[in-house]
Amino acid sequence: MSRKYFGTDGIRGKANSFPMTPDIAMKVGMAVGHLFRHSGQARRVVIGKDTRRSGYMLENALVAGFTATGMDVFLLGPIPTPAVAMLCRSLRADIGVMISASHNPFYDNGIKLFGPDGFKLSDDLEIQIEKMIDEDMSSLLVSHGDVGKAKRVDGDIYRYIEFAKRTLPRNLSLEGLRIVVDCANGAAYKVAPAALWELGAEVITINDKPNGININEDCGSTHPIGLIRKVHEVRADVGIALDGDADRVLLVDETGTVIDGDQLMAVIAQSWARSGRLEGGGIVATIMSNLGLERFLTDHHLSLARTKVGDRYVVEHMRANGFNVGGEQSGHIVLSEFSTTGDGLVSALQILACVQEEGRPLSEVCRKFEPVPQLLKNVRFTGGKPLENKLVKSAIEDAQSRLGDNGRLVIRPSGTEPLIRVMAEGDDRQLVETVVDDIINVISSVKTAA
Repeated sequence: MSRKYFGTDGIRGKANSFPMTPDIAMKVGMAVGHLFRHSGQARRVVIGKDTRRSGYMLENALVAGFTATGMDVFLLGPIPTPAVAMLCRSLRADIGVMISASHNPFYDNGIKLFGPDGFKLSDDLEIQIEKMIDEDMSSLLVSHGDVGKAKRVDGDIYRYIEFAKRTLPRNLSLEGLRIVVDCANGAAYKVAPAALWELGAEVITINDKPNGININEDCGSTHPIGLIRKVHEVRADVGIALDGDADRVLLVDETGTVIDGDQLMAVIAQSWARSGRLEGGGIVATIMSNLGLERFLTDHHLSLARTKVGDRYVVEHMRANGFNVGGEQSGHIVLSEFSTTGDGLVSALQILACVQEEGRPLSEVCRKFEPVPQLLKNVRFTGGKPLENKLVKSAIEDAQSRLGDNGRLVIRPSGTEPLIRVMAEGDDRQLVETVVDDIINVISSVKTAA
């Protein structure tokens, strides 16, 4: 079923434009509040946000919707997405809300919803919410005596800091490590530096002065150039790049090399397998993870289960099949032993624990495999279904045949933009580039002819 509001990660769009308008946010609050307002339950909502200016607008609209249906709202302020999921469980709330567009520019925003168990809502619930938004919702309003209350909660970021620190062994310290952390001018600008410093590291912080419009602007996990420069400048041991809501992370080693999510998952999988903590016999990743990761895991008698792109699909597979490590190449890593969603800070701490325990630099700890040459290109389309065109299908079949068993081809439409994403990987770099360009050219020619 096609969705009008929800995508792969909640509702997202340009702030103050459909669907990220105050009236829709209020209706979301009313619909969700009504669905989760069960007799005898807490009737409690926690709402966090990142540092986008539009967060104020959407926060107030959501509060209006939730309180109008009898829910009490606890406003957490700027706080990472995984902290909202954690506090939803810790505070025994019925629902958790994160106002964020993750790694997107400031002019976008979004609404992510978590159930009382800290997991994102199911497809069925999202479809139910969509139907309610488009209906007359006046019958959902409670009587004047049952209207909910709202209050701003101070200090809960420190609960999250303590939670993150407790994911490390009690006697492990980060003393002796010089760490640069890029907060992306986002939700973790307070918690990440504080947690690292309290664990004993020498911390240099960059992009920790949000002003409402500089979130993810040439910084964070999608733009690590500034972090690389700072690591070189201060001769740091580690660079940590978070995104706007801190649910993903990339690292930079002491040489200035970026370490992506595939390498990070390889480190954690091997470490946890050795200590007997790895569950499911391997890890879960998406179709975009590098073939090199799959080969590394196979060599260590571990499996790689692949899902569609999107952390929710990774989490669903983990829950259904008993895995406790999963994630995406982008650095969105889920460690279900600790969290119900991606957690950039906690993931980084697990890698730092390996660095300290092994007594080796990050460049050695995190170079587990040589990535197979991989190329991703996008082609924009304005209408129709180009992937159903006979010429495009023929080009895709030809490319798959040319790559053979030594490569992979992934063609998929974007879930948020009118784009076709074409990714190929294989041992022959030139062949990879050729097949991607050939498919792009065919799709472009079909688009132009149409």
